[in-house]
Amino acid sequence: MKFGIYSLMAVIFMISCAKDENDVSTVVINELMAVNTHTVKDQNNQYDDWIELYNNSSGDVDLSGFFLSDSRNNLKKWTFPSGTSIAGKSFLIVWADKDTLQPGLHTNFKLTAAGEKVYLVTPDLEIWDKVEYDEQTSEVSYSRSPNGVGEFKWQMPTFNEKNN
Repeated sequence: MKFGIYSLMAVIFMISCAKDENDVSTVVINELMAVNTHTVKDQNNQYDDWIELYNNSSGDVDLSGFFLSDSRNNLKKWTFPSGTSIAGKSFLIVWADKDTLQPGLHTNFKLTAAGEKVYLVTPDLEIWDKVEYDEQTSEVSYSRSPNGVGEFKWQMPTFNEKNN
């Protein structure tokens, strides 16, 4: 009888800890580059800082009304436009270039080469992911490895692709 109670308790615990596959917490900051002088250009033919998000779930996640920020004191610094979503097991690039008049996803802040924190924040101002990086070297990115779930390390950029 005790085995049955412990088994039931274990199952209840596992269910309560499991994340919904479409839960936005499965979207993470996956890679960033603060010194991009010749690695990859945006749609306006400019070399800008960038942040790569990755959706660990298999379902699409709507990011409308979510925020990216480089300031703990201003978590609402840049808002994802309405209709912004990230497909399951896919990447989304946001250009951190202070160029919000360009088409596409361009933040109102740049990344600091000297190092800083970057926050992914829900509309309710809950921090879903945070990355802190030190001084960045030119043309090197700060990336999760393995992709989407691993520890961050400095590596050659894998823009919009799986991290090595």
